[in-house]
Amino acid sequence: MSKLINGGVKLLNNTLGWIDDRFPLTKTWNEHLAQYYAPKNFNFWYYFGSLALLVLVIQFVTGIWLTMYYKPSAEHAFASVEYIMRDVEWGWWIRYMHSTGASAFFIVIYLHMFRALLYGSYKRPRELLWLTGMFIYLILMAEAFFGYLLPWGQMSYWGAQVIISLFSAIPFIGPELAEWIRGDYVVSDVTLNRFFSFHVIAVPLVLCGLVGLHIFALHEVGSNNPDGVEIKKYKDANGVPLDGIPFHPYYTVKDIVGVVVFLIFFCLVVFFNPEMGGYFLEHANFIPADPLKTPEHIAPVWYFTPFYAILRAVPDKLGGVIAMGASTLIFMALPWIDRSPVKSIRYRGWKYRTALTMFVISFVVLGWLGMQVATPNVTLASRIFTVIYFLFFLLMPFYTANDTDKPVPDRVT
Repeated sequence: MSKLINGGVKLLNNTLGWIDDRFPLTKTWNEHLAQYYAPKNFNFWYYFGSLALLVLVIQFVTGIWLTMYYKPSAEHAFASVEYIMRDVEWGWWIRYMHSTGASAFFIVIYLHMFRALLYGSYKRPRELLWLTGMFIYLILMAEAFFGYLLPWGQMSYWGAQVIISLFSAIPFIGPELAEWIRGDYVVSDVTLNRFFSFHVIAVPLVLCGLVGLHIFALHEVGSNNPDGVEIKKYKDANGVPLDGIPFHPYYTVKDIVGVVVFLIFFCLVVFFNPEMGGYFLEHANFIPADPLKTPEHIAPVWYFTPFYAILRAVPDKLGGVIAMGASTLIFMALPWIDRSPVKSIRYRGWKYRTALTMFVISFVVLGWLGMQVATPNVTLASRIFTVIYFLFFLLMPFYTANDTDKPVPDRVT
């Protein structure tokens, strides 16, 4: 028996050696897992990076299976989704995993971004890491938008019609640009084919590339931590950070616990409430698209509603489009407009804490307002919270430069 085991180990070592001579497998494993040292004080907020990767895999796998049965044509798209739900074995489960995964992706990403705001993960030397993360967020929004049209339901059709029409507000080239995106004068079969191509091929390729860049950038500068202290500052004689521990096995085990808890909640939604009261799957999307019948209230899916509320808050159409675009792109300026020498909210003063609290409240309220019918009161509230949203960024150079920050420890606590 021992001979058999020793022979198996020798064969495995020889195989690994053969691979390492031709591909840096062991080197990659060591650099990015076994010998990648992460701060030893990670907390709850550091689950969401690995969870985002998990949801990405779920979306890819379920998306591939759905593509096997989906027909990207205006005549058959809705019926093919119904066929998947009713006749394909376990098709309803795959479809609900994909639809729930779309919302789960944004929940995880928003919490991941909030973690960065809490602990200053965008500050030097992680500016490029933050920018790649923001590009992932923008590409993810495009991916979700392209996929939103594919069920060819009432809300999908008219939501796409409204969003694409916004491009017509651009001076000089607007109407031609909107027509070029649609491929027709209205959202039609041509539009559906284009969006399908982008959703299943072009955008996922870009997304995978950006995720790879994001991970490599992270492992180059190292992970931030709740204290905002750089662990590379203090090392032992072997060059190992004194406040770091190997990512594997310590954080791989920790992340597995997070994955198990996440999957419990994920499966509860998939099996018991996949529509989430119309937030994850709108009721109007169970009705086939009808170009001759406009729904009473058109609103995007929940993860776009904060920006939709900002769009509606501005009376001018072009101004609304500019404000909506600025509300997403302005995050990229954070590494340069935050003038505080402190990274972590643990040592920030009351000004930043108050500003961040108001920003989070404004974002959540704008998300709710974006789902409501545009009454005068809703519009007024949207304008107030839009101002609060932008003031968080516009005033940041001033309140962060003069905040009552606390002394930061030299090493993690």
